[in-house]
Amino acid sequence: MLDAAHTVPSPSLSAAASPSHSEESVPVWRAEALTGPGGLARIRLGEACYTLRITRAGKLILTK
Repeated sequence: MLDAAHTVPSPSLSAAASPSHSEESVPVWRAEALTGPGGLARIRLGEACYTLRITRAGKLILTK
């Protein structure tokens, strides 16, 4: 579970609710900011929990 020090602000509703996204309206997050120094983050979508991991090669892996 994330504590207040590791929470990431959610994107604005206008960017998230827009049916057509321009390059400027799509939120951009640094993977390192999401995962912290451990390179690992849990992401919830509805009832599902996913794991985001940065590999040693600098790639991202998202698993359920």
